[in-house]
Amino acid sequence: FVDLQVNGGGGVLFNNNPSEAGIRTICSAHAAFGTTALMVTLITDGPELRKSAIEAGRQAAARQVPGYLGLHLEGPHLSVARKGTHDPALIRPMREDDLQFLEAQADTFGIAMITIAPESVTPEQVSRLVAGGYHVSLGHTDVASADVARYVAAGATLVTHLFNAMSQLGNREPGLVGAVLADGGLSAGLIADAVHVHPAAMRMALAAKAGPGGIFLVSDAMAPAGSDLAEFALNGRRIRRENGRLTLDDGTLAGADLDLARALRVLRDIGVPLDRSLAMATLGPARVLGLADRCGRLAAGRSADLVHLSDTLDLTAVWQGGAAVPLAPVFSV
Repeated sequence: FVDLQVNGGGGVLFNNNPSEAGIRTICSAHAAFGTTALMVTLITDGPELRKSAIEAGRQAAARQVPGYLGLHLEGPHLSVARKGTHDPALIRPMREDDLQFLEAQADTFGIAMITIAPESVTPEQVSRLVAGGYHVSLGHTDVASADVARYVAAGATLVTHLFNAMSQLGNREPGLVGAVLADGGLSAGLIADAVHVHPAAMRMALAAKAGPGGIFLVSDAMAPAGSDLAEFALNGRRIRRENGRLTLDDGTLAGADLDLARALRVLRDIGVPLDRSLAMATLGPARVLGLADRCGRLAAGRSADLVHLSDTLDLTAVWQGGAAVPLAPVFSV
């Protein structure tokens, strides 16, 4: 499995431990769930912590930490109106010094992905990010559908966690949801836990999505993944784990308590064909990053990252780089 949005795992949240050791722990925890390649995700935080995170990514890339692809910088250049669990006090427009810093760091920490909101970033800034090597994703935004085209023209190709923290599909204003479904140039991640998105909405989106862009699975996993952690902190706020949900004290969803094998079972239970759901966890996310060696084929020269699933889609074995990976223990939640 390939996951482009992993905030934490093994008891570690990357925001709270922006180090090579933190990245190793997160990657190792998710390998045990079958995710052998992932983008470690930094949630909105301060400038100094972002610098620490990028330095950690640089070290992880240089030392070839197993499973590490690069960093997904989710914020801080988002919309307060669609903040989700992101701290509104840390959300801000992109300035010239922010952009110059990101341009200078490109290609130093592996694959670079960034989620931005049109409210805080201009199309011209997006063009410079893309020219610098960033995969630009639209998210945490109230953008109107007519404006989405300007950002696609500037080079944005992705949308972050479809339906969540974005302008919704309406009869007179299609919003970002409608724009991504209608625009074949955009691909979108989906948190398929039946908590973040209703099963009927998932089925409708999959039926409606225009190609060649597609919908792929993301876990949006937080620190508890692969651990029995019951609560943790983000930007000084408590997040509780209960009954398969992660929430702030006010009930706001704060990431997901999910792995991609369970997401496959959710899609199975709502009637998504197995060939499509498997591609959403493997081929789809690999293609949007241009990972030719991970595009769903067993052949010489390709990555020897494999999972074995039972007929009920339970994970029974994982290999990473040709070596067997111990499976994650099962904790009651």
